[in-house]
Amino acid sequence: MVDVHSDGLEKELLPRPGAELPMEFALLSFEGKLRAAGVTTAFHGAAFEESGGRGMRRTLESARRICPAVESRGDDGLVDHRILHRLDIRCPEGLAGLRRRLAEIGGAARGPVLVSHEDHTPGQGQYADRGYYERYLVGTRGVTEEEASAYVDRLIEDRDGRLDVREEALEWLGEQAGAGRIRLPGHDPSSPQEIEELCDRGGSVAEFPTTTAAARAAREHGMPVVMGAPNVLRGHSHNGNASGRELVGRGLVTALASDYLPSGLLSAALLLAEDGPASLPEAVGLVTGGAADVAGLPDRGRLAPGLRADLVLAEAGRPWPVVAAVLRAASGASGGDAA
Repeated sequence: MVDVHSDGLEKELLPRPGAELPMEFALLSFEGKLRAAGVTTAFHGAAFEESGGRGMRRTLESARRICPAVESRGDDGLVDHRILHRLDIRCPEGLAGLRRRLAEIGGAARGPVLVSHEDHTPGQGQYADRGYYERYLVGTRGVTEEEASAYVDRLIEDRDGRLDVREEALEWLGEQAGAGRIRLPGHDPSSPQEIEELCDRGGSVAEFPTTTAAARAAREHGMPVVMGAPNVLRGHSHNGNASGRELVGRGLVTALASDYLPSGLLSAALLLAEDGPASLPEAVGLVTGGAADVAGLPDRGRLAPGLRADLVLAEAGRPWPVVAAVLRAASGASGGDAA
């Protein structure tokens, strides 16, 4: 199983406010959870932004720590660890940090360099209804409804003053994608127009589209569509956006990502097969071959001669599956024997 978008390492690093763990320990600890969930390749989110707005502070310093730790562990552990670079396109510090990061990588990257660009400004995208974001703040920060509303007002005003940064970031990302230096997923596209713009700048993947119209437009352009496994498990989005389960039923989803819950991948896939939106091969393909296609990794995700021998043995169970064993290709192997 391939997880193309995991923010779980962030939570492993900071299980409680003020209780940050050593990076290497957190990565090893989270690796155990990935292995137990049957994940054999994981893309860890490294957020290039400076933000405290979603209950967990994301900083460039955190990204600078995550990237070398993940690269150092690489394919030598229980899981093939890789990086999903996440850029807040209205953050000038994040843009500068990602520029430096890609310059450091140069041509030494191990496989495709994934860069997901996002804009979490309330009132559009993921939080098209700002009320969901305000209720989130009330629940996580203990503020009043009036304080949450005032905070969102200030946040929107501040981020609306950075539209020039947004344009600079999108132009630069398009140049990088066009030159083949990065593989570019677009995070939370909400309309066919956004999909058109993503295609025009060389985007490769629609990541968590928030509407059916956006997902349909992506598929019409031949673009892979990723939805979150927790969305599928719950049957709906936590913030009022498109239901992953419904999009699968419409044939508009090609892959699932854990988002923040590794154990959700296999469970969501088998739930889809059990409830009928997808056949068992189709559902399993969402977390194997379909996810590998999203990541641009043709050497895995399918049972075929010459591909990596990453195998998960699972018992379907009722109501939830259990991973019995994971057989993973030896480090550096291109296929063949499992080890």
